[in-house]
Amino acid sequence: MKWLDSLLGRTKAAKPNLDALFALPSAAVTLQAATGLAPTGLGSVSFRAAEGGAFATLESDVRALLGERVERSTDAYGYTWLLVRRAPSDLSDLVTELHAVNSSLEGAGFGPSLLCSLVSFADPAGRRMAVVYLYKRGTFYPFAPLPGERRDNALELQARGALAGELPIEEDLARWFPVWGAPGL
Repeated sequence: MKWLDSLLGRTKAAKPNLDALFALPSAAVTLQAATGLAPTGLGSVSFRAAEGGAFATLESDVRALLGERVERSTDAYGYTWLLVRRAPSDLSDLVTELHAVNSSLEGAGFGPSLLCSLVSFADPAGRRMAVVYLYKRGTFYPFAPLPGERRDNALELQARGALAGELPIEEDLARWFPVWGAPGL
């Protein structure tokens, strides 16, 4: 059947690998050496909230687990964002908490509702960037916003080069979606 799928141009979707998030702390060291960008201690998870009591209970449990370090917001597209705050030096703990949020949603059957997770970076000159994990693709990409909803493409490509050996990078640049106004960025 594989040859028929390839003949018809069908491909299987990549499966998410939430454990890939745990590679972010070591990748952050490489990123900082290559670009000067350091972790800010901010990370967030985006998902489409579902209706019903089960989802509401799960979301409140996740928020109770993270306590004061988490803030909830909704963007213009109807996606819910949970922003997690940690000290910039606690990137490993931040990643563990983002993984816990993703895993909780996935384990409760809400995996298809997950959009992305991101971890923010900045440098003393004021450049900002996020390393974004696309849940449905199981890949990462850099997103570097500039004022006026523009992107710092040069910084994104430089970060891609630095992170390529550390993280599974999304190869299709058309899937490097902008996450304008994402909490923590």
